[in-house]
Parts: sequence; C-alpha cells; structure tokens
Amino acid sequence: MRDRAKDPERHARRMAAKQKMMHERIARAQKEQGVLLVLTGPGKGKSSSGFGMVARALGHGMKVGVVQFIKGAFSTGEEAFFRNLPNVDYHVMGQGYTWETQNREQDVASATAAWEIVATMLKNDSYDMILLDELNIALKYEYLDLDRVLDDLQGRPEMQHVVVTGRNAPQELIDLADTVTEMGVVKHAFKDQGIKAQKGVEL
Repeated sequence: MRDRAKDPERHARRMAAKQKMMHERIARAQKEQGVLLVLTGPGKGKSSSGFGMVARALGHGMKVGVVQFIKGAFSTGEEAFFRNLPNVDYHVMGQGYTWETQNREQDVASATAAWEIVATMLKNDSYDMILLDELNIALKYEYLDLDRVLDDLQGRPEMQHVVVTGRNAPQELIDLADTVTEMGVVKHAFKDQGIKAQKGVEL
C-alpha cells in the first residue's frame, strides 16, 4: 500500500483530481463577510492560534482589537509583543485565573468592564478583527449575560472578524459561529510530566 502511494503516476492522478475539486469549491465560495471563529476544547493552543490570526491581520495592514478576559495577574509574551504595535488596541481586563481570584463579584465586575470595551469595538467598523481571549471562561461561569454577548456579536459590522478563545464554549455561541475548532489533548507537559509553564510556550 505504501509503495502504491509513492507511485508518481498514481500521485499525479490523485493530485489532479484534488486540484479540480478544490478549484470548483473555490469558485463556489464567492461570499465576502466578516467571520466569527471559536477556538475551544481542552487542548493547548487556543490563545496561541488567536494571536496567530492577529499577526496575520496586522500583516495585511488591518486594525485589531484585543481584549483578554481572564489573564492579567501575570505578564505574557503576547502582551509584551502586541500591545504597543501600530493598529493594535490592547486591553488586559482579567484579574487572573478564576481559582486564584476566588471572588465572583470581582470577576463579574472585571468581565462586565471588559465587555463594555468589546461592545464599543463591535459598533466600530474601523476594527477589522477583534480577539476575545478567554471569553468562553467568562461565559461558562456566567460572569456575562450570554444573550447580550450573542446580540452584540450578531450586530457587528458586516466585514468585521471576531475570534473567541477558551474551553467550554457554550452551544449557543458554537451555533452562531462560522468556524469552530475544538482542540483536544494527546498529552500535556504540565499535567502529565509536571513541567512548569515556560516562557515562549505558555507565557
């Protein structure tokens, strides 16, 4: 089977068929609009993927808003890199992980203040992309009104992209989203091997 897969003529036929299929699919996809992307699941890489899209957008000269809902008690490499770049409006609104704050009233207040900033961005078509980092955590613990969040996301400018990260995305947000990726865990350095968070990897 592996030898057949390496056959040059067979490979060329397969790639020609795939090329035809992809060209037809691209030709059908003519709609242009802002997309809502949700990155969720227990695996590592949700925020990293979101910031990768921020970098991509900046490479196209787009204006980006970043609002972090949970992180904030410690500095991160992404904040150090992106905060002072042109075309980036960066807000760290969290007070740290929920198991560290242990104060629901404080967490609700922080999330509410963060969403007021987001709501302003969602009404402003000068923002081409908005990253809502760890919003799903705030929704899971009901720090925010889910209906308001969904309404504000639906009412945003037509060409504005929004990226939402965090595990346990609510089903209603998944239903609204255009693209949803669930990241799974195969193994994890911290949980499985006791390796502490490393700069450039987790921080």
